[in-house]
Amino acid sequence: MSVTAAMVKELRQRTGSGMMECKKALTAADGNMETAIENMRKSGLAKADKKSARTAAEGMLGIKTSDDAKIAVMADINCETDFVTKGDDFINFVSTVSSFVLENNVDSTDALLAAQLDNGKTIDETRRELISKVGENITLRRFEKYASTTGSISSYLHGNRIGVMVELSDGNIELGKDIAMHIAAINPQYISEADVPASVIEKEKEIISGRIKTEAEENGGKAKPAEIIEKMATGRIKKFLSEITLLGQKFVKDDKMTVAELLKTNNTNVVRFSRFEVGEGIEKVEEDFAAEVMAQINA
Repeated sequence: MSVTAAMVKELRQRTGSGMMECKKALTAADGNMETAIENMRKSGLAKADKKSARTAAEGMLGIKTSDDAKIAVMADINCETDFVTKGDDFINFVSTVSSFVLENNVDSTDALLAAQLDNGKTIDETRRELISKVGENITLRRFEKYASTTGSISSYLHGNRIGVMVELSDGNIELGKDIAMHIAAINPQYISEADVPASVIEKEKEIISGRIKTEAEENGGKAKPAEIIEKMATGRIKKFLSEITLLGQKFVKDDKMTVAELLKTNNTNVVRFSRFEVGEGIEKVEEDFAAEVMAQINA
């Protein structure tokens, strides 16, 4: 069966693949459109599997919130280069995944990947087809979902790379947005001093005490008495805790007050918060993509 331009056009519209790839698939399938699509999907999934070991440290965050601000979700989806994040296919995939989590109950990334979309494909199948299309590894790294019964959930997304969700006890959505913006900018590790593990405080105290002793030696002074070192360390620990806890930090929009004072003024509390940053904790491997392309051409 001869392959016409109209057939190639239809296959391109249905698969999003290139003209030559579509023509080749139709020729191999003797002009059978459905067979060509099936073969292209199989080939694409195989290519996706080969890319699964490649580091994906770029990407973007997706945040979706219910109309009543009682439910919110934040998803972190990674790829290999910033270039892919600007494409509609990747953006739509992030939106699809975020919306699915908002509207359905899933408790892990494995369950999410196995979940079926309205078009009959699983999210993982959709992800692997996208890998084949864009030529980069794509991973669904993590997601967080909040559901509030008495308060409200606010969010802030900074350039699709830093995202925050925060739940306030009284439902003040606008204040919650300000708090979320503060968290995005200042990156607190805990809500209050009570949330900081004792092991973290002891470790910091050990480091500070050692630093005080070193400072004395470098300045040519005698070693300070243990009780003086303890007193100095206690003061520095207090400063350390104010820097790593949300309530102890100066509010980013008004440094004349702490976040704790801001919340007290508005008669509310932070129940919890989550902060995602694209690529955090991932060791990037420097890739020479130009060399990779040339290697593929030469092959």
